[in-house]
Amino acid sequence: QVQLVESGGGLVQSGGSLRLSCAASGGIVSIDVMGWYRQAPGKQRELVADITRRDKTDYADIVKGRFTISRDNAKKTVSLQMNSLKPEDTAVYYCYTNLMPVGRDGYFDYWGQGTQVTVSA
Repeated sequence: QVQLVESGGGLVQSGGSLRLSCAASGGIVSIDVMGWYRQAPGKQRELVADITRRDKTDYADIVKGRFTISRDNAKKTVSLQMNSLKPEDTAVYYCYTNLMPVGRDGYFDYWGQGTQVTVSA
């Protein structure tokens, strides 16, 4: 069974940094996109950044220049380095991946349980 386990959230002051990590495990044949979404209270879940298996990246405009996404295909991990954090970055951050699990034909979406990031003013 496929699992995504996130780590690295927490409380940080404005201007600080945090690094989120996510590891995929279980019966996995191939991973396409890996990424991070976030959801603040009262708001819809939104894309923060994602990265394809060929390292093509995409970022939300509001995090460009501050966040950097990376992945390790051999370890099946994706990380998000977040610098110059602002109070408006406060949200639950969810790891996301689109992958082919063992025993199934096709790619499917999987989500982590979420990790809280809180940025104080």
